[in-house]
Amino acid sequence: MSMSQRHLLPFLAAFIGVGLMSLMDAQMKGAALATGVFTASLLRSLLAAAFIAPVWLVQKSAWPGAKVMRLHAERGVISAFMALTFFYALTKLPIAEAIAISFVAPLLALYFAHLLLGEQISKGAIGASVLGLAGTLVIVSGRLGRTEMEDDVLLGLASLFVSALLYAYNFVVIRKQSQAAGPIEVTTFHAGISGLVQLLAAPFFFVMPGSGAMLTIAGAAALTVGGSMAIAWAYARAEAQVLVPVEYTGFGWAALFGWLFFREAVTLPTIVGVALILLACWIAAPRAKRAASTEIASV
Repeated sequence: MSMSQRHLLPFLAAFIGVGLMSLMDAQMKGAALATGVFTASLLRSLLAAAFIAPVWLVQKSAWPGAKVMRLHAERGVISAFMALTFFYALTKLPIAEAIAISFVAPLLALYFAHLLLGEQISKGAIGASVLGLAGTLVIVSGRLGRTEMEDDVLLGLASLFVSALLYAYNFVVIRKQSQAAGPIEVTTFHAGISGLVQLLAAPFFFVMPGSGAMLTIAGAAALTVGGSMAIAWAYARAEAQVLVPVEYTGFGWAALFGWLFFREAVTLPTIVGVALILLACWIAAPRAKRAASTEIASV
């Protein structure tokens, strides 16, 4: 494998991971509408843990140390509430619109990474993220400008704001977690702890799903495992600020899956916004090559 290929691999892995997670979002929207947000989110986490845990048990050499377990627990708790708020928002808003609005999280993550990880924020990383955010604003203005701000929409937006804050901090935890443990371990504890946290509320909110909803949730769980492993692998090998702009490709995936599964229209502002988002990722790619050279020792 050439050096240039190795430098681009984290960027490509993150791109694939975002695509898998976007497909998972579409599956979860259908499941949440059919059986409720809490039930869908809880079962997704527990099934994802059940899918990946046997693989981890076979390949693990030792139980994680106290420091690593704290990281696993921290991300698991954050992810539980992040998932609940985001999936609730999906039931109130179109998928592509929800993804677009949530893109404020990667922009915030740059500054979380600077404050908590000591990463230096390059002008290129800031410019790429701002350009990506500009693309989301084009999309949001085109979508929200054509609808009345009903109570459900406002609840969805408020839920997205909470989810975005948690997601921004989650980027930082992923970076630390992925450097301390392998992708399989990260994915196992991410899903397992998130599921256990949500399980505490099961006596109050759980509703037994039908067979169709259960199959959809199982598919979402499998996509969660694949996407989480790809993202964990990428974040172990490149700085958070390098991979953050890749999150913006999630809108393109969301627009596609929203149209395929829910016939959500793709408008001209959507196309313009996606173009800006992809341009942001293209700008970030050369930065990824340079930064990856300092992280490649963990490959």
